[in-house]
Amino acid sequence: MTGFFNTEYFVDLRTRSEWRPEFHGDKDALIGAMHAQLEQHIPGAFWNFSQPISDNVEEAVSGVKGELSVKVYGDSLQALERTADAIAGTMKSVPGVEDLGVFRVLGQPNVDLIVGRAKADRYGINVSDVQDAVETAAGGKAVTEILDGERRFDVVVKYQEPFRRTPEDIANIRILAPTGERVALGQLAEVRVEDGASMIYREGQSRYIAIAYSARGRDLGSTVREAMQRVQRDVKLPSGYHLDWAGEYESQQRASRRLSIIIPVTLLPICLLLYSMFGSFKWAAVVLLGVALAPLGGFLALLATGTHFSVSSGIGFLALFGVSVQMGVIMVEYINQLRGAGMPIATAAVEGAARRLRPILLTMVVATLGLLPAALSHDIGSNSQRPFAIVIVGGLVLDLIIGVFLLPNLYVVFARERDEIVPHAPIGGELAGSS
Repeated sequence: MTGFFNTEYFVDLRTRSEWRPEFHGDKDALIGAMHAQLEQHIPGAFWNFSQPISDNVEEAVSGVKGELSVKVYGDSLQALERTADAIAGTMKSVPGVEDLGVFRVLGQPNVDLIVGRAKADRYGINVSDVQDAVETAAGGKAVTEILDGERRFDVVVKYQEPFRRTPEDIANIRILAPTGERVALGQLAEVRVEDGASMIYREGQSRYIAIAYSARGRDLGSTVREAMQRVQRDVKLPSGYHLDWAGEYESQQRASRRLSIIIPVTLLPICLLLYSMFGSFKWAAVVLLGVALAPLGGFLALLATGTHFSVSSGIGFLALFGVSVQMGVIMVEYINQLRGAGMPIATAAVEGAARRLRPILLTMVVATLGLLPAALSHDIGSNSQRPFAIVIVGGLVLDLIIGVFLLPNLYVVFARERDEIVPHAPIGGELAGSS
């Protein structure tokens, strides 16, 4: 819910291939150029750029039209606006914060009447009589009812519109004194026009004011965290007031908390399964060391493509763990089989790396080719799938190096001649055959 000051415009974009060369299909660059033009030609307004479905989802999540928002909760509308202006002024200097604006709650003219009790007492008029007269003349008051069968209708009496149009007209409203004298309202009360509430937003049984903003050119998490630190340092909230950082940041934090639970819960069964397979925590640790290093490739891929870390990329790391475990198991198990056939540790590690290169390479190539279109896509909807695919593709490339070069060396470091090797069926055919 919002006031008349909120206007939405739908701008239908051409396909990215038809965009001007300076944008290179970059939506953030296009938004920045549009924002600069609007600021130049329509000063005084603040702009928010979104898409129809995204805009509806963002408003449903936070109750505010905008990707991100800060809500200030308190009682006084004047104090809320002052605090919101101070917060917006502080956030303006935070790198990555764009489309910053305050949802104003003041600005609508109100006619205030302050009854002078001494003046009213001089004429023998009660304050309640003054209030009733104003209600009847300006707002209308039900004086009787009309019955139409079982239906009832109030009969409302009030001044005609020409006699209550301006504050001066209201000041001329006549009130009958006990002496029979008709006294003008302006003789009994001060009539003045002041700024009042245009909108009153409420949530959690409290009034609030919202500061909407977006994050561009920087990852959402670090942008909001820096804004929170600066606001906490530079803005002093009135007593009894508090802040709520809402929008996509709230959703990201909620997803991050879930991932912090899901990742350990996922790794624990993997560790137990590896132990049950190898019969030793040593080989399980060797595989898990490779798994722990694989995300480095995903982070490097995000850095190389200029993609910010998000929930989608976090889920991509989970998927990468599974492929990394598979590659590690293939390598370690094959080296164990070679040792079980009588090979020395170092020879078995070198031979295992050479013979398992093709299976590991095929695993990486198939998965990479399958996800490469999503990793390179910039079409509608790619914002959610591209980080997921980039993480897996980058992680698999590094995983190939880890699986073929690092894991055999780790195996040699941890292996001992007295190790008990649990026999398994050969992987990929006879050991003497070619892989």
